Amino acid sequence: MGKPRPRDRQPPPRAKLGEESNDRRCGKLKRLILNRNRLVTLPDAIHALTDLETLDIRDNPNLVMPPKPKEKKTGSGPEFYNIDFSLQHQLRLATGAPPSPSQGQQPSKDPLARKMRLRKVKDTAGDSDKVLKGMTGVTEEKNKRLKEWTKDQEQEGDRQEAKPRRWDEGLERPQLDYSDFFTEDTGQTAGVTVWQIENFLPVLIEEAQHGKFYDADCYIILKTSCDDQGNTDWMIFYWIGADASLDKKACAAIHSVNLRNLLGAECRTIREEQADESEEFLEVFDHNISYIEGGTASGFFTVEDTQYTVRMYRVSIPKTCNIHLEPVPVTLSALDPRFSFLLDAGLRIYIWAGHRSTLNTRTKARLMAEKINKNERKNEAEISVIRQGQETKAFWELLGGLPDEILPHVPEDFSPPKPRLYQVCLGMGYLELPQVELGAGQRLRKVVLNTRNVYILDCYSDVFVWLGRKSTRLVRAAALKLSQELCNMLPRPDVAMVTRVQEGTETQVFKSKFIGWDDIVPVDYTKSAEEAHKGGPEIKRDEDQAKKEAKTDLSALFMPRQPSMSAAEAEQLMEEWNEDLDGMESFVLEGKKFVRLPEEEIGHFYSGDSYVFLCRYWVPVETPEQEEQEEDAPEQQEEQEDFQCVVYFWQGRDASNMGWLTFTFSLQKKFESLFPGKLEVVRTHQQQENLKFLAHFKKKFIIHQGHRKDKPAEPQPSLFQIRANGSPLCTRCIQIPAEGKLLNSEFCYILKVPFDNDETNGIVYVWIGRCSEPDEAKLVEDVSNDINPNVRQQAGTPAASVIINHALQLVEIHQSSIMKGTHTSKV
Repeated sequence: MGKPRPRDRQPPPRAKLGEESNDRRCGKLKRLILNRNRLVTLPDAIHALTDLETLDIRDNPNLVMPPKPKEKKTGSGPEFYNIDFSLQHQLRLATGAPPSPSQGQQPSKDPLARKMRLRKVKDTAGDSDKVLKGMTGVTEEKNKRLKEWTKDQEQEGDRQEAKPRRWDEGLERPQLDYSDFFTEDTGQTAGVTVWQIENFLPVLIEEAQHGKFYDADCYIILKTSCDDQGNTDWMIFYWIGADASLDKKACAAIHSVNLRNLLGAECRTIREEQADESEEFLEVFDHNISYIEGGTASGFFTVEDTQYTVRMYRVSIPKTCNIHLEPVPVTLSALDPRFSFLLDAGLRIYIWAGHRSTLNTRTKARLMAEKINKNERKNEAEISVIRQGQETKAFWELLGGLPDEILPHVPEDFSPPKPRLYQVCLGMGYLELPQVELGAGQRLRKVVLNTRNVYILDCYSDVFVWLGRKSTRLVRAAALKLSQELCNMLPRPDVAMVTRVQEGTETQVFKSKFIGWDDIVPVDYTKSAEEAHKGGPEIKRDEDQAKKEAKTDLSALFMPRQPSMSAAEAEQLMEEWNEDLDGMESFVLEGKKFVRLPEEEIGHFYSGDSYVFLCRYWVPVETPEQEEQEEDAPEQQEEQEDFQCVVYFWQGRDASNMGWLTFTFSLQKKFESLFPGKLEVVRTHQQQENLKFLAHFKKKFIIHQGHRKDKPAEPQPSLFQIRANGSPLCTRCIQIPAEGKLLNSEFCYILKVPFDNDETNGIVYVWIGRCSEPDEAKLVEDVSNDINPNVRQQAGTPAASVIINHALQLVEIHQSSIMKGTHTSKV
């Protein structure tokens, strides 16, 4: 065999190694040097090396770079929906045909790529072993050097322990001074120490109080113990009461940590809550702890409810100023029907307008109340405008009761006193009080007040102390003392008082003493006072509620009319309700008190009066079934019956609210004391009575016009109409104007004609309409007997026939005119 020739340089393998190339596995590759090779191409994964910084492929003439793969489209196209939108695919889905064999494309096979991939794995196997062996050698060398360095450090003693420290040991505690909270010997002796949190600070408590905790306080408990070797150990607890405030809870947690830092303890602070203490905590006090209701005050400033002084002002508009508020006593005698009054009760402001007061004073009082509410009450006060005769119960309670009569008493020539303004000055060892000169004919203005000074405004009925924002403290204290002396020096009304006013927060009464010191307040006089005082959110809420209420359900207008109650059913209800009625007492308002109503006037009501009916009802008591089965019936039946009292207050259409106020202050209180817990008050107005109340009068409910004590100068005829709305129980006999045009053939009428100059004697005529109900025709004859017991009834007399025929003739005339088209009204 010949000498073998030297082997030529083997060319490196081709770089196209398929998907399993090593460069795909090196995702963090930064430099790739492939120069002077016989590269044909590179794998597609070369484009996936995002961290690649250097790629050297010089001197590779046959190299063809692989095309960069297309980026995946997102947000549109079939790639996003993963759906084949082709027509052929959709038709196949619609018909349910199986996919054709041609549709499934088989992946193409590349024998050359497979051969190169296998060769690459064989050639790179040895390289991987070499790399792994090299890395192992480097690691062993590092470990050897580390052991040598560790040994040297241990020998020299310059290094710390090899074991790393905990993270909290490496933290440096701040150098703080805790001497204001704890003493130097805290935690140095064995035992239990307890601190109570008070005004943000821990306060040491006596040993006798250990184990007694207030439920509104917080405590810090330190237990110190020493072992046989003299080492000190601590346990720190902080106890939270059930009703403790937030500042105490936070301070207990903070100062417990401060205590741990002071002692240098490694223990943790343990939180204990009332009624949920741990066993370790209970062992500190030998399971002998007790809770006490109460605690110390909070360290925060507590907001107390503002206490308002009830004051009343008489509003007038003199020539010298825009408005004058004269303080008057909060009594009934201070009211005058010629003026308007402003009653300031804190969160409730009343404007009382006398029936002889002017519109200007009422408007000014309303505007002043709006300003007080906005600037002094934060829009939280409720404003009520009350006319004379329409007062509420709450208004009279503030004044001390109901007045007998409100009479004018203010002199016609009353003129408000001129206010005087004094400046408080500090002289050489004494105080000066010079009056501020305004000049002839000039009045007080805001510009005369200097922010560096203190002023006293004397208005005779009121004394104001105005404190400037930049005034000295000594002058302020002197002015407050001097103003009190000035108020007591001169004779003044009992309502006079000294008011302190701070610059920037002046009251509206103080501002009213100055010209041009007006705050613009938007007031909508088209709304009521209750609506005007509301804030923005409340107004919006009311508007939304009004929109909801505006969506009225109109379906009831198109439904068939509810059938009226039959006469038999009405009679049955009337009998049942009257059987339960044990008795009824009647009262009527005469003057300022209620008197008993005469028996013959029961059932007669006057539109200008108020009546009270006390009805006593029997109420059966439910008993257990065992008691019902017992045979001792007589005694048990008495016990099974109870009673209930209902007071009906009837107010006529023309009656004032004074009757209701008189009833609530006098008669109602007497009834409540007589029947405690068994009294019910029902207020009803004319022609709005409930069915049960009407049933007690058995369809003889007669309503007259005017007052029962009124006597006309000349007796006039009276016409009454029988009305029953929806039920025979609602039958009423109501007086109407005595005019022939009001007669209607659907109703029945009663005409009472007194004799000349004699109210008690006369004739009663019964007019029965042609289309009226037969039951009403019978009822009208019975009611006519009760119209006036002293008036005799005429039936079938010539006079009666003439009047009845005349009335019928009027109806026929109106009906004929309607048919002819000459009259548009209907009778």
